[in-house]
Amino acid sequence: MNETNRQLGRMPNFHSLIRRRPTARATLTGSAAYPALWGRVRFYQTDYGVLVVAEFGGLPKATGRCDSPVFGFHIHGGATCTGNGENPFADAGSHYDPHGCPHPDHAGDLPPVFGADGNGFSAFLTNRFTVAEVVGKTVILHAHPDDFMTQPAGNAGSRIACGEIRR
Repeated sequence: MNETNRQLGRMPNFHSLIRRRPTARATLTGSAAYPALWGRVRFYQTDYGVLVVAEFGGLPKATGRCDSPVFGFHIHGGATCTGNGENPFADAGSHYDPHGCPHPDHAGDLPPVFGADGNGFSAFLTNRFTVAEVVGKTVILHAHPDDFMTQPAGNAGSRIACGEIRR
């Protein structure tokens, strides 16, 4: 992960990186409607961007062969996972968007999470933000996939789990 590796086009060894302590993390808890839902998101700052590793359990399962248990996944600009009866995570705010970009170019727009019999896993590298920029923000899992078109937030449905990003 030094300048020589960058010049030669070499990527860091992500396998060894994820065995280390993350730079920041979020523990997600499901809403009252999804009490068994949990998640863990780890953020690793690298020379190439932020490696995000997310694990989920208790996800809603598909009911038929062609149902698609895909969930929207975003960093939101609010600092807490509190809310109200209508929106249990209302205080998480809207998508993290420090540059005023349209959806899906918000810094907080992340790849979707694919469910597999109630579980999910995702790992990706992004340069849309640094770990320092998102510490103190929230991570939200939505009930439906983000369509990456509808403004302002992708029509991803209700917020079903939330976690606060902490060092």
